[in-house]
Amino acid sequence: MVETFDNQRRRYASLGVVERLPGALIDSIWLIIDIDLKGVVPLTNMLYFDLIDNDGKVTVHFSQEISDVQMAVDLPFPYSDKYPSQVFAFDDGNKETILLPAEMLE
Repeated sequence: MVETFDNQRRRYASLGVVERLPGALIDSIWLIIDIDLKGVVPLTNMLYFDLIDNDGKVTVHFSQEISDVQMAVDLPFPYSDKYPSQVFAFDDGNKETILLPAEMLE
């Protein structure tokens, strides 16, 4: 069985994500997957991350379908209203991509 979100696969961020989030915040989402989730929580191929304004800083809230496990990670980055409220991390078995919900339809 192939494990989802293997950090040896190619990883990308969609154009919409790159245009709306700083690189350090995108990298932090990958780190949350690798350090806080992988090996701790059984992961599906689609992960949900809500970006929340926590007193002017970013909190990233993780969830996924078919699981009651949720987690929030406070990050040291300033929050911006220009950030999307949610991004997805998708693993198609060959590459992994962080993308906006609307980009899943494309």
